[in-house]
Amino acid sequence: MKIKTDSELQKDVISQLEFEPSLDAARIGVEVDRGVVTLTGKVDNYFEKVNAERAAQRVAGVTALAVDIEVAIPGPLQRTDADIARNAASVLQWMTNLPKDSVKVIVDNGIITLSGDLAWQHQKLAAGDAVRFLSGVIAVNNMIALKSEASSGDVKAHLEAALKRQAGIDAQAISVKVSGSEVTLSGNVHSWAERNLIAHSAWATAGVRSVIDHTTLQY
Repeated sequence: MKIKTDSELQKDVISQLEFEPSLDAARIGVEVDRGVVTLTGKVDNYFEKVNAERAAQRVAGVTALAVDIEVAIPGPLQRTDADIARNAASVLQWMTNLPKDSVKVIVDNGIITLSGDLAWQHQKLAAGDAVRFLSGVIAVNNMIALKSEASSGDVKAHLEAALKRQAGIDAQAISVKVSGSEVTLSGNVHSWAERNLIAHSAWATAGVRSVIDHTTLQY
């Protein structure tokens, strides 16, 4: 695959941002230095900031990403911390895939911090996604801990089998080391999408409480 110049990569990232319907790409700046992309600018909500980050990650050639986008909520959409906390608690209580009262919410200046214990990574991610879109939120710190346990051998075997099932991923190129409930991944991947898919497979394995991703993007 041809390595993109910084100017080519900048153009592709800008085009990807313009393609994303939830974003006003004109408000987001894109700087590129040796494959490292920095997003700047100001958006009206945290949802837009997250979508800009995800859009940039989908562009081939991006080796690293820094997000310096400011969330500046317009006056009519601003909420007090108490309002945000009540809304977040209500949303989490209605989620059928979360045990009742398993997630705690703290709000400080529009920043939500989630804590508590859950068994699965998909539950943790779902909780973070649920409160990310609430009005008045400028950031989410997802500090929920995972408490499941499993044998290291079972985790490694399950993860390697999952990687082999994934189209386009050479499981032999990915090193999987397991220490207790911690998984360390290393090796070369060819895109952010592939890297995310591998990490997702690791988190989807029962017993995994921590994933250290040392995989390297190689275009």
